[in-house]
Amino acid sequence: MVRWLILSAVSLAGAVHAQGSQGTVPPADNAAPGLRESARLRTSPGLRMHRLEDDQIPVFTESDHLKGDPDSNVTLTGSAQVRRIDGVVKGDHIDYASDTGAVDIQGNARLMRDGTLVTGPSAQFNIDTDSGEIESPDFWIGASGGFARAERAQIFSRSQMRLTTVQYSGCPCPKPSWYIKADSVDLDFDENEGVARNGVLYFKDVPLLASPYLTFPVKKERKSGFLVPTYGFTSKSGIDLSLPYYFNLAPNYDLTLQPRFLSKRGPQLGGEFRYLGRSYNGSLVGTYLSSDRETGDHRWMFRSRHQQLLGGGFYTDWDFAKVSDDDYFRDFSTLGLNEASTTYLPQRGRVGWSSRYWQSYAQVYKYQTLQDPDAPLAPPYDKVPELYLKGARYDVGGLDLEWTNTAVRFKRPLLEGVRLGPNGDRFQTYATAAYPIVRPGWFLTPKIGLNYTQYQTDWYRLSDNPRSISRTLPIFSVDAGMVFERDTTLFGNDSIQTLEPRLYYLRVPYRDQSEIPVYDTTLANFSFDQAFQENIYTGGWDRIANANQLTAALTTRWLDADTGFERLSLSAAQRLYFEDQRVTLPGETPRDNVRSDFLVAASAALTDTLSTEVAAQYDPYRNNWSRGLISARWRPQRLTSVALSYRYQRDPLPGVAYQPRGQDQISLAFQWPFSERWYGVGRIDYSLRTERATATAAEESPRVTQAIAGLEYKGDCCWTGRVVFQRYAVSATDANTAVFFQLELTGLGSLGTDPMSLLNKSIPGYQSVTPPTPQGTTFERYE
Repeated sequence: MVRWLILSAVSLAGAVHAQGSQGTVPPADNAAPGLRESARLRTSPGLRMHRLEDDQIPVFTESDHLKGDPDSNVTLTGSAQVRRIDGVVKGDHIDYASDTGAVDIQGNARLMRDGTLVTGPSAQFNIDTDSGEIESPDFWIGASGGFARAERAQIFSRSQMRLTTVQYSGCPCPKPSWYIKADSVDLDFDENEGVARNGVLYFKDVPLLASPYLTFPVKKERKSGFLVPTYGFTSKSGIDLSLPYYFNLAPNYDLTLQPRFLSKRGPQLGGEFRYLGRSYNGSLVGTYLSSDRETGDHRWMFRSRHQQLLGGGFYTDWDFAKVSDDDYFRDFSTLGLNEASTTYLPQRGRVGWSSRYWQSYAQVYKYQTLQDPDAPLAPPYDKVPELYLKGARYDVGGLDLEWTNTAVRFKRPLLEGVRLGPNGDRFQTYATAAYPIVRPGWFLTPKIGLNYTQYQTDWYRLSDNPRSISRTLPIFSVDAGMVFERDTTLFGNDSIQTLEPRLYYLRVPYRDQSEIPVYDTTLANFSFDQAFQENIYTGGWDRIANANQLTAALTTRWLDADTGFERLSLSAAQRLYFEDQRVTLPGETPRDNVRSDFLVAASAALTDTLSTEVAAQYDPYRNNWSRGLISARWRPQRLTSVALSYRYQRDPLPGVAYQPRGQDQISLAFQWPFSERWYGVGRIDYSLRTERATATAAEESPRVTQAIAGLEYKGDCCWTGRVVFQRYAVSATDANTAVFFQLELTGLGSLGTDPMSLLNKSIPGYQSVTPPTPQGTTFERYE
């Protein structure tokens, strides 16, 4: 075998110089510290392509037999190859002209560069200009993982080529499930664009789509062009068809236009514009339907989101959304209960400033309330405007200091011409000082604060309460806890058990607050988190409850001795009251018990595949359960999971209008393999008792609030089929039914509506049956 290295004198000298400057010889111990650091070898995070000038790239040749002049023309025979740092050419017989870079290959031609491999019986190529022709080539494209076969290929440069009478597929399988046949295909890797003329998309040798002009990406990057069409059916809108077009306007912003046809509603146009800069980002989303066939009205939706840094600690952001009518999301939502049950749309704008110790902003916060005629809602107060300032310093001589200030103008929209509450202004300032003492095994945190609130209210003859009223309240608390540990076993495994008692004392004196308006305050749910809070009300603290109480809690955990993984946890808490409740919201019945409900919780990872959770709130006076949650999740293997849960919440007591309505619901969700290729997914939320308004009275009857059923088929190679059925409540008396189909073609896209976001949100532990495609590199297929 003959090897010959052709190097120019400049290249050789440059290589020797580079080798000496990289510090391959360790410096002497007495060398300067800076020299020792700069000369030290550094590790590389991975393979990298080294770019050299075209006239300085050395060429390496190898063959069984060599003849000719290495400075001009050489003939390589038998296992011949011409290799440079940016590519390799191989064949049975190669004529190479070193002065021009021309290579003539006869027999088993192979060209490799940037992860792309081209093979054919013969080729004429120029390694200096990256141009040439190949007869009957096969392409394995490294940038996309695709495969192409053609009668002839013309290579114009490193990034551009033309294939004639071609078959292309992004599927790497030996027999691809889908492919595109075309008279010609132009590939431009710099522009990330492939153009197929007179192209036909085949799936399982069955034509699905034909077009005289098709474009597709040749790299795993964005490009302008039509996206795969989507289709489905909903009971509210009928047949749903859309054909999105994507504009890759720039690396930092893009636009998607989505023409959509709804058989029951008519044609709709939607769009989304996204942008991203060094100091800002945001999006614009909107739809418009000129005349709804069902209602005859204009139907539209608009939402704008933006965040921007202004410099010097200043920033601004907004979130503005609006729809044409209350029923928009109920009529036009596609997949997902959350969208259909949208109640409040934000309309917020804010300008803020923050530094190391201070945070502040001024904002306007309004809502569009989407009313359900069968379950009307009182619209929340708008904040026009709200001013916020907070200062905080921690560990100042051991003290943690905070000072929070808000000033808000509240204005409530009319509901059918009726004013439901007074407008007004509220100024609130709250200063606190805490002294945390943290030691190994225990902590103690005393805290004291002073809350001052001033109201200026426009009652509009709604009440005889004074227009101006203020409130000053000191708040004192002590939080203490300990952590004990011991070595033990659990289920025969070495474990560490902890015992964590905690006490929280709160003292707030009584102040008469019956003449103070209620703008944004409601009664908080009693929970483990709320049990250690300073107020039983949440929101803007229009009420601060009097308190002389002690919360006692105990938690024990079993941790794996080797990994620290929590195998079992048990918790319990109760609050003891030393005085009756005297501060209430309008219509609220005050508490007169000396003890709160019991809070209990338990979670266990019984095995590596089965976990359970239990949480409950027990009323010892009425001897019943106020709230409860029981759930279990089993995940024995990939693509297999079952989640079962039961949620219960008792209806609030008569006269208590500030607690949510009762709940009694069972939920079952699963993903299960029926065979090697068939998988089932599903979820059902079944309400055991739901108030439903009728023409005569309110009834209570069980009903399914959401149901999802789907089948997934994992094809033999590069394709997956899905069909998903969904039914969900859109109002107190109405539901929507949807059926969607999807054919996912790996390397191309998906035909139909993508249900993945719905499945990820609704099926706990859901995993796609299509494994993610590994990211390719320029070093693939290196020989």
